[in-house]
Amino acid sequence: MKVNTKRLIVLTGATAVGKTKEAISLAKTLNTEIISADSRQFYKELRIGVARPTKEELLEVKHHFIGHISIEDNYNAGLFEKDALQRINTLFETYDNLVLTGGSGMYIDVVCNGIDDLPDVDIKIRNELNKVFKEEGITALQEELKEKDIEYYNIVDTKNHIRLIRALELFRQTGKTFSSYRTNQKVKRDFEIIRFALQRDRAELIERIDQRVDLMIEEGLVEEARQVYQFRNLSSLNTVGYKELFKYFSGETSLSEAIEDIKTNTRRYAKRQMTWFRKEESYIWLNAKESINWKEVLDDRK
Repeated sequence: MKVNTKRLIVLTGATAVGKTKEAISLAKTLNTEIISADSRQFYKELRIGVARPTKEELLEVKHHFIGHISIEDNYNAGLFEKDALQRINTLFETYDNLVLTGGSGMYIDVVCNGIDDLPDVDIKIRNELNKVFKEEGITALQEELKEKDIEYYNIVDTKNHIRLIRALELFRQTGKTFSSYRTNQKVKRDFEIIRFALQRDRAELIERIDQRVDLMIEEGLVEEARQVYQFRNLSSLNTVGYKELFKYFSGETSLSEAIEDIKTNTRRYAKRQMTWFRKEESYIWLNAKESINWKEVLDDRK
């Protein structure tokens, strides 16, 4: 029986928990490189609002899949699975260990488990749902998904109409919930996978989120959002930190209201992330507040 000699070390956790710092520390301990699975950091036009690692941090350890595509590109989890596995297999020719890090649970899962084979959907159904969104708003989509697939509703970003429509169109097409398609057998990778997740006290995490948003504003998030405002209808920009400022630019809210909305929505996003990660029983949870000795942690896994 072939024994896996290569290891993919996953490090995840909610936004602002401290993943970047610990991922770099982990990669240095292993003398290896980092694969980013943070879907918000894929886009080259976005830096401040997605908390991309600084230039200094990127120089400390080689990172992959940060700023490698445009907000105008059609990119999804299936394409990332293909790209990431290709890069991982290439890097395994040099390294015995690699670090996969990010806060996008779906993108981590497709690398570790594979992606479900979803059926094609009649374009008429998709057009019908897009019409519902346009005429009745996102609330109508949320209510239908809550009724048809409460399991997926509880973990999906309910502010993301693209994901809501994807789940609903599958149900309308097949009569089966999106959740049922997500329970398919996991793909067995030919490398070992060890999953770690960082956590902090809720009050502490909220404080870190608020501080991060304030720092983003100081660093120029408003101007960064203004530069992509013309592309605001792209699904890639339907994300926290930008959509709130788009409302400010259009006169729907004040700047102070937009900033508070970013903080509130980031806290909600962090809660959804934790819900997603906790459904995966293989995660080993670590306290991010304490200094992590990665050598000891990994030695304990031998």
